[in-house]
Amino acid sequence: MKKILLVTVLSAATLTSCVSKKKYVALESELSNTQSNLQRTTMEKEEAQAKLDAIEARVADYNAKINSLKESNDEKMEMNDLTVMSNKTKKQMRATLAKVDQNELSKATTLEDSINLAVSYNLKQSITEDSESDDVQITVDKTVVMINVSDKLLFRSGSYRLNNKADGLMKKLAEVINSEPSMEVMVEGHTDSQTMVPGSHIQDNWDLSVRRSTSIVRALQDKYNVDPAKLIAAGRSSYAPLVENTNKDNMAKNRRTRIVIIPNLDKFFAMMDSE
Repeated sequence: MKKILLVTVLSAATLTSCVSKKKYVALESELSNTQSNLQRTTMEKEEAQAKLDAIEARVADYNAKINSLKESNDEKMEMNDLTVMSNKTKKQMRATLAKVDQNELSKATTLEDSINLAVSYNLKQSITEDSESDDVQITVDKTVVMINVSDKLLFRSGSYRLNNKADGLMKKLAEVINSEPSMEVMVEGHTDSQTMVPGSHIQDNWDLSVRRSTSIVRALQDKYNVDPAKLIAAGRSSYAPLVENTNKDNMAKNRRTRIVIIPNLDKFFAMMDSE
């Protein structure tokens, strides 16, 4: 009886020892896998962090360059002389300012004012005929040129098809745009506040303003070979009026197309000088 009991106890002990060893091996293997995964995850995290740090460094460098350019441009525009321009551009600018109305010239108190006045004068002389000058208004803000063209030069009432009489203006405008490869041009359509005729194929003033700007963009691209990558078509409907839409004259002023361009000054004056 004692022998049987002893054998039973030994067998149970051996079985227990066997099961514990298997669990130990399994746990050891699981620990090894966990450590391996942890090490791999740590390495991946470090690599990801390194990439993130590199991206953040590039962004910071980019922002620093942009801020530096802005500061440089602001400093240049605040200077009272023409040292920021090439000698040729200085000469061309002085020649242009000699032609400007003296009352307008007397209002130019800074270099920026003089540049704006010269750019505006040259551009208006370049793209308009005498009969069109009252229908084309040009303003300049830090060499950003904004050209407001009355719709009567471009479209019939309620239409988005370009008039044939707009050909001369469009051709000259294309020449200005094509003179500078890096120039970007935005064409904005604007309307008055009158609603469309019921049943019209044009839905509303949003639709009309966008269709008009798109017509101009297509003409510049297809007929006058302007790179479409430089063009932006936009519609503002009646929500950016020059004056209140309280009478016919004011409404006529608000029906317009605004063309925004940024010229390179040296190339701009050189182009004007060659005509």
